[in-house]
Amino acid sequence: MAEDSDLEKTEQPSQRKLDQAKEKGQVARSHELSTFSILLAGGATLWFMGASLNSKMVKLLHDGLTFNHDLVFKPELMIPHLYDLSMSMLITFAPVLLMLFLAAFLSPLMLNGWLFSTEALMPQFSRMNPVSGITRMFSTHALVELTKALGKATIVGGIATWVIWHRRDDVMQLATLSITTAISQIGYLVGGSFLAIVSAMLLIVAVDVPFQLWDHNKKLMMTKEEVRQESKESDGNPEVKGRIRSMQREAARRRMMAAIPTADVVVTNPTHYSVALKYSDKGMSAPTVVAKGSHLIAQRIREIAVENHVPILEAPPLARALHKHTEIGESIPEALYTAVAEVLAYVYQLKRYQAQGGDRPEQPDNLPVPAELDPASGIA
Repeated sequence: MAEDSDLEKTEQPSQRKLDQAKEKGQVARSHELSTFSILLAGGATLWFMGASLNSKMVKLLHDGLTFNHDLVFKPELMIPHLYDLSMSMLITFAPVLLMLFLAAFLSPLMLNGWLFSTEALMPQFSRMNPVSGITRMFSTHALVELTKALGKATIVGGIATWVIWHRRDDVMQLATLSITTAISQIGYLVGGSFLAIVSAMLLIVAVDVPFQLWDHNKKLMMTKEEVRQESKESDGNPEVKGRIRSMQREAARRRMMAAIPTADVVVTNPTHYSVALKYSDKGMSAPTVVAKGSHLIAQRIREIAVENHVPILEAPPLARALHKHTEIGESIPEALYTAVAEVLAYVYQLKRYQAQGGDRPEQPDNLPVPAELDPASGIA
């Protein structure tokens, strides 16, 4: 059951998956929004430029239908004349064409912002599979598109029928008007009817845009396994990272063990903690910790110290304080200077005794370790 739940797409798409889909050109698209924007822009432009377009169209009709003696008897002038009429018509409708272009270009930006993907232009031969094509024809998405098309045809067709029926008297009167007046009236009727019909598509757009956003998000939903795999790829495989940390700790441990023979003394608990200290009046302002550890590592530190004749001093409070408040490679805290100074003095006396003989130095006892630095004292 757990494996089945991991394979169900129940998780919201991550930002990484959304970005990858966008790079491939896979974004939410509403053809109804684009169609509505284009038709509305074209209709609004025709409506607001009606008077200007009307006068220019009348002039074009006049120039095109006027009998010209030169054109009749000089056919070579017909092509230039046709070119002039065509250019005049293009200039007349240029604002309308510009608005249509802007609407077609800007309408997709309403949903997804600016997007340019060459990957979306690459051919996908999998779409040529007839079995996949038949499957898409009877899919839920195809059913939704069919329902949307029927709803669009019903709404737009019903509004168009109502507009035409409502304006039937105005249409019939066109036959009684002069050409100039008829053109103006036709522009008014077409523009008003066009805007009324296009406005009916607003209801379709209001339904289609949320659906396309929801459908796109649904397609990008992720399984729990995909979320875990993406987390591994983004943050690194936990097993690999754990292995790297383990190797780093092992390397640091080897370096630490290699530094024990250079230490001046090892302070012990005696069994729980071991801390190796080194001091030189050349380049050191205070004694430095070269190795430390607890339990098995503490035991190994003591073994290496014995093998390399490094003095070992049992001083539990000092060992606990050093282990708690210092790190390898750091100088000891200032509050422990006095205690460590007594330890080093004892070590130097011990080395002199071993080299020259005489009275054996007494091992220091009751070292001045502040209670707040000793974890066993119970004082924070």
